[in-house]
Amino acid sequence: METIQDQNLKPMSVKDWVITLLIMAIPLVGFIMLFVYAFGSNENINKQNWAKAQLLVAAIVLGFVLLLFMIFGAFFASNFAGMQQY
Repeated sequence: METIQDQNLKPMSVKDWVITLLIMAIPLVGFIMLFVYAFGSNENINKQNWAKAQLLVAAIVLGFVLLLFMIFGAFFASNFAGMQQY
């Protein structure tokens, strides 16, 4: 048990990061693996923190995009509501 704990605290090698980034490049699998990396108990602490940061940034970007869609949607809806053909 102690060796697993020590292994989770070691810095990740370049090979580990390359494998992680290749997995992230797979469209749906990468997103699911972010949750596995972020909340898995047997993952390296560096990978856990990186995955949590990626999920946080993705949530912020998604919120910003949804806000922009609502603003521009309201703008276009109000403009098209005033355009009536006679």
